[in-house]
Amino acid sequence: MGDYRELWRSLEMDLEKHDLLCEALPPLYEGVYLSQENRPQGMSYFNFVVSEVHGLRIQELKEHKEKGGKVLGTFCLYVPDEIINAAGAIGVGLCGGSQFWVPDGEKVLPRNMCPLIKAFVGAKVGRTCPYFQSCDMLVGETTCDGKKKAWEILNEYTPTHVMELPQMKRDADFSLWFQEVKRFKEKLEELTGNKIDGEKLSDSINLINQKRKALKRLYETRKADPVPISGKDALLISQIAFYDDIERFTAKVNELCDELEERVEKGIGVFPKGAPRIMVTGSPMAIPNWKLHHIIEESGAAVVCEETCTGTRYFEKMVEPQGDTERDFLEAIAKRYFNINCACFTPNDQRIDDIIRLAKEYKVDGVIYYNLQFCTTYAVEYGRVEKALKNAGIPLLYIETDYGNEDVGQIKTRIDAFLEMIR
Repeated sequence: MGDYRELWRSLEMDLEKHDLLCEALPPLYEGVYLSQENRPQGMSYFNFVVSEVHGLRIQELKEHKEKGGKVLGTFCLYVPDEIINAAGAIGVGLCGGSQFWVPDGEKVLPRNMCPLIKAFVGAKVGRTCPYFQSCDMLVGETTCDGKKKAWEILNEYTPTHVMELPQMKRDADFSLWFQEVKRFKEKLEELTGNKIDGEKLSDSINLINQKRKALKRLYETRKADPVPISGKDALLISQIAFYDDIERFTAKVNELCDELEERVEKGIGVFPKGAPRIMVTGSPMAIPNWKLHHIIEESGAAVVCEETCTGTRYFEKMVEPQGDTERDFLEAIAKRYFNINCACFTPNDQRIDDIIRLAKEYKVDGVIYYNLQFCTTYAVEYGRVEKALKNAGIPLLYIETDYGNEDVGQIKTRIDAFLEMIR
């Protein structure tokens, strides 16, 4: 990474503490990613993005702000990217995936809380994330109790707009959600000074649908045996999707897919043909949380699909307007996001259906249910998933962990035993 200290200083970051993070990331990335054999050449772009994770993109955000643009920080799939883009703003994902930020988070949050929340709060409180420091507004949502209270803390540092997400999927709930989407549009018009009209919404819908189609194309190649790309690399691409420039990211994913589809035709894979095929489902995996995928793939299995917020939930459904008025576009946006199947909903049979459908589509040999410690919604939902997968004859392993490395050996032992069982 280049020298961005003046940029970071202008963002009022804690440079001494941030230096420690910058020192830790390169060896972690090298050990997880650069040690892989036969990686696709197209991954070079994503290597570059990680090498400049707190540099070049932050510079781009600064230049956008200097031109009068706004930067919004988001934490969840339910915040509509289309509206952010239509307002001429840039959205960046801020969920924290590193143990580095947890101690600062625990200064203002209880220890017995999801590490993802503690990490993103710690990143702001500790002033060690330039994305947080670049934001004009944060956008929260009511997907879990921990997040609901975290927004109150973050609002003391940066203005925070909270979208109320209903917890059921009745007609009345959609009506409430549609009003929240409209309120979000009005909030962004007020923040940016830009009117969001039907034409801008239509263009934004098309742009972000193209991004989703590129990711869907990437995942389609993972249905091949041998699989042409590792699960770790696919996860990294999904993580980068949350903060990279939309058009550039889409183009680079499509370039990579050209290479991967050629690999599929030639039978070239990163794992031997017949290697165990694993799907991961459960809690989101924010960058740089590569822990579980690395353990699985170092054990000789290929992760071929993720039914997570950093997986299929992010791109599977398109926005499909049924008309060409501003209301038609807003309703289509609201419907698309409302139909994401998160564990925060009750009942949530659709997510169970998704898991079984994806397991069959990707011809998986087993499913690993990943739960971040103290993530109550996913932990409770595991019981119903377990019953459904047992009835479907799909092997399942439950892993609960955090961002620390203390349990890596134990997890590896359990995964090795699981793989031995399904081989």
